[in-house]
Amino acid sequence: MIHEIKRLLKNTTEEEMHDLLLSMFMSMEAHEKTDQYTKSQLVKDLERTYHSFLEYKENQLDIKSHKGYRAVHIVFGDSTSGSLKQALKELNYQEEERIIRFSDMLEVGPIWQLHKEEGLNYRYEWLKNHINLDDEYIDEYNYIFNHTVSMMKAIPKTTPIMIWTGENAHEQTALRYVLFLLKDKINDIFILNASKKYKDQFNVPNNECFPLHTGEILPEKLVMIYEESRKQAPVSQHQLEEFVEEWQALSTMKECLRIWEKREIINVEETYYDNYIINKAKQLHKERGYNDFIHSARLIGEVMGHLNQSIGDSFFEYRVRQLILKGIFEIKGVPKAMRYYSVRLK
Repeated sequence: MIHEIKRLLKNTTEEEMHDLLLSMFMSMEAHEKTDQYTKSQLVKDLERTYHSFLEYKENQLDIKSHKGYRAVHIVFGDSTSGSLKQALKELNYQEEERIIRFSDMLEVGPIWQLHKEEGLNYRYEWLKNHINLDDEYIDEYNYIFNHTVSMMKAIPKTTPIMIWTGENAHEQTALRYVLFLLKDKINDIFILNASKKYKDQFNVPNNECFPLHTGEILPEKLVMIYEESRKQAPVSQHQLEEFVEEWQALSTMKECLRIWEKREIINVEETYYDNYIINKAKQLHKERGYNDFIHSARLIGEVMGHLNQSIGDSFFEYRVRQLILKGIFEIKGVPKAMRYYSVRLK
């Protein structure tokens, strides 16, 4: 095992080593300065950092050493990754093509200078202070983010890159961010807009709903979309340059919410949906016939169920908490997660 570790460290960049040591030192400092951060928790966190690093380096070396991959897919979200993995399995491509998963939610939170360390730190602080996220996720946020970026940059120059996107601000923002990161690569790059292809390929009428996010599409449908998409040409250099310019413009903004409208990413204020949330609460009160507490998960589900955007529930839970602080809602329970509390309009 020690030889394997030496092999991995030999192929570790200064930036990766810096991130690893920073994560470990932050855990040690938290243990020394915070009584609530026990020694057992410290050991647990260090073990998680250790195993995450080993897994990342193994995956990275796997990409570098297997130049025979027919394609590398970049997807934005865990559900998309799972569905595409199943689709590739059905096509018997699972050994020939690889998936890199970028799991962040770029429709929410600042993306100012995200391609730089200061921008990533700025985003991390905002998420940590505003969004209810799993402790393990937020603790490892910068580490996982940087590792995913490194894996994309490590794709061999002869391997075609397939980037999956959809009709939503998250995937469209992430698409532009990734193309900025890959701007110096010479690989053939293909953009697969799964939402649009779903609508066109399966003849969905304009007045009917269709999946806005790639992760909403069933694996058997992704199989058909991918098979049809393999006939398309790679993105032209001119198109790539346009996407890069769009990212450079987006990364100058400090707004914390984006929507996808008329095929453009629109930056809006984080209060954009507050009145919509309030009106949904009024509607639920009216349907019940009395002004009783509504489980926050029920309210947020109602909000998302009638939205023509793909925005994560954690953002709407954040806005509900802000409406509580403004005195618009009163609360029963503890707002550590949406399942723990209920609200009603005052």
